[in-house]
Amino acid sequence: MNARWPLLLAACATWSCATGGTTWMSRPLSTGAWAPGEPPPKSSEVPPLDQNGTPQSPPVRSHVLGEPTTTDSPITAPSTTTPAAPTPVPAAGTPGMSSKVAPGGGRVLGTFRNTYYDFPSESDFSGETVALKNGHCKTIKDVARSFYEAVCVQGSGTLSSGSTVSFAKRDCDCAPVCPRTEQHICFDELDAKTYPWGRGATGRAITPLLSVAVDTDVVPLDTPIYIPEFDGIPRDPSRKALHDGCFIAQDRGVRVKGEHIDFFTGQHELTTLWNALVPSNRGVTVVVDSPRCARADAPL
Repeated sequence: MNARWPLLLAACATWSCATGGTTWMSRPLSTGAWAPGEPPPKSSEVPPLDQNGTPQSPPVRSHVLGEPTTTDSPITAPSTTTPAAPTPVPAAGTPGMSSKVAPGGGRVLGTFRNTYYDFPSESDFSGETVALKNGHCKTIKDVARSFYEAVCVQGSGTLSSGSTVSFAKRDCDCAPVCPRTEQHICFDELDAKTYPWGRGATGRAITPLLSVAVDTDVVPLDTPIYIPEFDGIPRDPSRKALHDGCFIAQDRGVRVKGEHIDFFTGQHELTTLWNALVPSNRGVTVVVDSPRCARADAPL
């Protein structure tokens, strides 16, 4: 296999391209671009949209994400050096690991609980304010308590100034309590150009519809993952572009344990859409070592 691979090309709706959340489809990543696979299946059971273009869907679930490598210090800025290869996924025959071969290649780890998370915006919240603290207990900004309560669960969000804030560490005595987790969360204020959607557990930027949070005792960070239930479903509310079912393990969370995978959708509209198409907690098939999500032997 040589070191070159093709850029994935995908037609996308105007708004979805503008978010930057689907730009991974048209550029190589640090872990490699995805190889083209078989044509995605037709989605014959996609829930209908209402008159406003919103799918009929059940409530959205979320979790705490962005837990850094250590629990007592913030994540440092990403290195400019090439990241090391991910730790191998436990081999077939390891207790608790499946040895089943997936159709089309790869190894099935099992059926994982599926949930979704997105990226709160300060401008969508109002009311009583609290101080958003950094890891040194200095105030980043006074924000609506409801925004803090959203971002302390989701892990990252955007301020009205345009800056991105992302999880720095837990147990900050100076920070307000996060009701959902009963923890005091501090944040880092990040450059939105470098981290438009926040930062994951690797210290690098995460990307909507590509990044997933996992239990790294089960799936190591930077592992490419193929999930057939998402192969062929829409990547935008207008349903003009389809997903290839490929993701990368780039984050983890306090509540993501065992056979659980949490998908970063970026925007609430996409959380709603995907939660309608593949409902939370239904369970999805996690495949590693899939040729569909490997680097391709083809020229740029």
